[in-house]
Amino acid sequence: MPKNRVDRPIILGIVGDSAAGKTTLAAGVAEILGKEQVVTICTDDYHKYNRAQRAENGTSALDPKCNYLDIIEKDLISLRNGQAIIKPVYSHHDGTFQAAQYIEPKPYVVVEGLLGFSTRTMRNNYDVKIYLDPEEELRVRWKVIRDTTKRGYTEEQVLASLEKRKDDSPAFIQPQRTFADMAIQFYRPQGKEDEIGPALNVKHTLRPTLPHPDLTSLLDVGVSTGISLDLARDRDGKPVDILDIHGSIETHRASKIEELLWGLIPEAQHLRENTRSIEELEKINIISHPLMLTQLLVAYHMVKAALGHHAI
Repeated sequence: MPKNRVDRPIILGIVGDSAAGKTTLAAGVAEILGKEQVVTICTDDYHKYNRAQRAENGTSALDPKCNYLDIIEKDLISLRNGQAIIKPVYSHHDGTFQAAQYIEPKPYVVVEGLLGFSTRTMRNNYDVKIYLDPEEELRVRWKVIRDTTKRGYTEEQVLASLEKRKDDSPAFIQPQRTFADMAIQFYRPQGKEDEIGPALNVKHTLRPTLPHPDLTSLLDVGVSTGISLDLARDRDGKPVDILDIHGSIETHRASKIEELLWGLIPEAQHLRENTRSIEELEKINIISHPLMLTQLLVAYHMVKAALGHHAI
């Protein structure tokens, strides 16, 4: 835990469509910050209807009207004020509601789900806001794999669900991207249409709503292969920085980015002692350089917020 920290929980919001990678990102950030220091909440737990009821009434979990957004707002305020909440629990395994949980806030709170930025009250309670926006065909493949292996669906049911929801995502999920401090897009390298994992590239759209780390020192001959940082215009025409990291980036170059980010948060070096480095993970062959660096970049912002450098 950094010294001289803000005297309240620091809250990270991660929003994106179904199977956009929210849980994976949240777990990686929690690993870096220290699992004992992090509580993770999924806003899917605040659905109004179970799976059978949604099928019966023809509604979608992506629709704000099918979720208790007012309760999410109240619980976020409570957590931010250091107060415990009684959280509902929705089981994705069978689509039913389970016994509620008593949740006490920890130094870091990670809130991930479909609709976390959909009201001003919710947005006002986050210190860092991330929107996950993977390439659509990639997201569909991730969803088919996840829902057939972990949630009891057949592939036909997953595809039918996607077709049914095709108008809900642009109406309810995608507009939330505009409120994020950082939009993160995993995408397939050219010529590797079948890639769905470690070799994916990632593009970070960095908005000036947060003071992002200065990475310009990396953009020299020794590091530039596999990483780029450019000025651009976002979809709304506003200026942003675009940080692009390729899945093909070599380990020693990825390690330089890792070293730079850790070096910018000297108050959190104790966290590094319990975090396996890129080189360590490379040795056991379970690593995506872009994913790990993305998780570290988000954790960097959480630590900075805890130190009061950009807390709202």
